Amino acid sequence: MASFRTLFFTCSLFSFGILYSQQNDSVQIRQFFDEALLRGKSHEDLRSLCKDIGARITGSAQAQMAVEWGKRKMEEYGFDKVTLQPVDVPHWERGTKEVAWFQTAGNQVVQLDILALGGSIGTNGMLKAEVIQFNHLDELKRANKAQVQGKIVFLNQPMNPADIVTFTAYGGCYAIRGHGAVEAAKLGAVGVVIRSLAIPEDHNPHTGSMYYENGVTKIPAGALSTKSANLLAEAIQKGKTQLIFEMDCRDYPDVQSFNVVGELKGSSKSTEIITIGGHLDSWDTGEGAHDDGAGIIHCLEAIRILKQLKIQPRHTIRVVFFMNEENGNKGGEGYAKWTIDNGENHVAAIESDRGGFTPHGFECDGPDNYLELIQSFKSLLSPYGLYHFEKGYGGVDINPLKGAHKGIPLFGFVPDSQRYFDFHHAPSDVFENVNKRELELGCASMAAFVYLLDKNL
Repeated sequence: MASFRTLFFTCSLFSFGILYSQQNDSVQIRQFFDEALLRGKSHEDLRSLCKDIGARITGSAQAQMAVEWGKRKMEEYGFDKVTLQPVDVPHWERGTKEVAWFQTAGNQVVQLDILALGGSIGTNGMLKAEVIQFNHLDELKRANKAQVQGKIVFLNQPMNPADIVTFTAYGGCYAIRGHGAVEAAKLGAVGVVIRSLAIPEDHNPHTGSMYYENGVTKIPAGALSTKSANLLAEAIQKGKTQLIFEMDCRDYPDVQSFNVVGELKGSSKSTEIITIGGHLDSWDTGEGAHDDGAGIIHCLEAIRILKQLKIQPRHTIRVVFFMNEENGNKGGEGYAKWTIDNGENHVAAIESDRGGFTPHGFECDGPDNYLELIQSFKSLLSPYGLYHFEKGYGGVDINPLKGAHKGIPLFGFVPDSQRYFDFHHAPSDVFENVNKRELELGCASMAAFVYLLDKNL
């Protein structure tokens, strides 16, 4: 009987300990949200990045200024260590403003909204040819060379508006942007234009990376706004149509840039590292506010909050502002190699690169026990609207860590996706289109997730 009492007493103490720990965590998480919402720095920091620096395509003066901005911010907030990690990155420039028109058989001329796709060659003056439309990349692949030879290919595949998660719709038609120029060139096309990867019908063309293949002729590639794509499709349906466009973009030799790396040191005995981050570079058409200024700010502000509230993590929390996610991922690849070369022990990584919208949760790319771990956070985080803890994707920048550190779990911040592709890679991706409260909620969510992950890994 005495042994039963002892067991009962021991179990009661254990249950009380768990309950006390959860209550303590709940109070702490409330403080994170109070700090972000009442005394936060995130909105002003994003304004500074977008307005004082601007668009940050790799190789540009703005990208270099963003590196200096990131280092200065980490030092200002008292990070324990701030390092610039060198990486060589591509240097591509858009050049003078792109222009485009279509001309009908009746000599009607209509101007179109166009942006060069990232990495495209220029047109070497004005390019004019008959345009031929395909509604899917597979449809182009099945075409006869005689149909396409000497023409400009127009790939008019829309993102599927029925997909609830807009990233699914984006993935469904990404190939027209990434591989359209190669497939068109194989059939003798002289150029390619695509329907922008966007759901809204508006006048904002959306850029993004495209690729060439060795041995396949390089042809210029551009993206039309969704409204311009509709106009061109209507013209083609009525009869033979010429497309005229001019782009002055070009490649330059690679240049040196940097990942900006800051740390909040863990307990003195710990050598384990949790990386959190987003990418500092952006396309050159807007201000990179959602993609990925918001992600950078989520991570910067999360660590500022932990420091402000005097949280001492068990693990070292390392914040990385990655350079060159948009057109090469040299920052992510270089960082993963750097961690190996330095003999570091990395136990988890978290990325924010899905915009600054209302936070919903986090996804796990890793073994099931890590998914079960973050699902155990749900009771503490659901009062703040965080309910999505599922298998999924971590992020482009942190993905190379999987090859560098076997079994490492990767976690991706998940905000609401419905408006992301209104702004993605477009001139409209500017500071004014990021909601202050949604951004602050994302920062607090990141701080809370890092806190719980650090305690429970």
